[in-house]
Amino acid sequence: MNTRRDNGSGKKDLGEVIVITSGKGGVGKTTTTASLGAALALRGQRVLVVDADIGLRNLDMMLGLENRIVFNVVDVAKKICKPAQAIIKSKKSNNLYLLPASQTDDKDVVDEAEVRYVLDQFRREFHYILVDSPAGIEQGFRNACAGADSAIVVTTPEVSAIRDADRVVGLLSSKGIEARLIINRIDFEMVRRGDMLSVRDVQDILGIEILGVVERDDQIISAANCGEPVVYNQKSKAGQAFTRIAARVCGEQIAIPSFDGGSLWSRITKKLGVNA
Repeated sequence: MNTRRDNGSGKKDLGEVIVITSGKGGVGKTTTTASLGAALALRGQRVLVVDADIGLRNLDMMLGLENRIVFNVVDVAKKICKPAQAIIKSKKSNNLYLLPASQTDDKDVVDEAEVRYVLDQFRREFHYILVDSPAGIEQGFRNACAGADSAIVVTTPEVSAIRDADRVVGLLSSKGIEARLIINRIDFEMVRRGDMLSVRDVQDILGIEILGVVERDDQIISAANCGEPVVYNQKSKAGQAFTRIAARVCGEQIAIPSFDGGSLWSRITKKLGVNA
């Protein structure tokens, strides 16, 4: 993943579009989008977060911007408004902006070409455009992937979530979209006891590069309820993790702790009679 730089001709390279997806709902895609966007903005990057979950928007609430919405992504796609009229600046950062989803339309109200058009309107203005994908692998997912340069797959260390993530990794690969992984809500004490899949287990199953590991942290809930991304809380372990993830997105080499215990995945596959 690369940041936008001056290419020497006085023009800026286009910003990078990153789709944040998972397949399974409830694993933390929207939290990741808001938190990573805020963390990148704190590093001086201009960031636009796009809610592609048409009909069920939540990203606006994560950022405390739900009362400031006038236009949305559908309005931009249908050219009802100018692109600049639809984006909303964060109350906490001059570098972070939101393009909200429509709450009254169906996911199929826009197509992939229209989503590419929307994203192209902002590529020259932002270093990063983070697209929050809806759950599932239907039209909403395909729309969210339209125009993406790369992907971040979010999963929790649970077999059902990992199975869905594996399906999404395959679909992204078929589209030529490189994916990296964030493991969310890991409990290292459970990993040590062998009661939860470890970082290594998850990486071995999915076979893609890990971008970051986010420890289970109740402060994420309070942050979401307050409409402030958890990265603004310097005492939050999750906030610290997203700060490190943002650094890696910007190209910094920061080691990822594994805290591996006994391999739960090996035990599961042995019980099922499968070679791990």
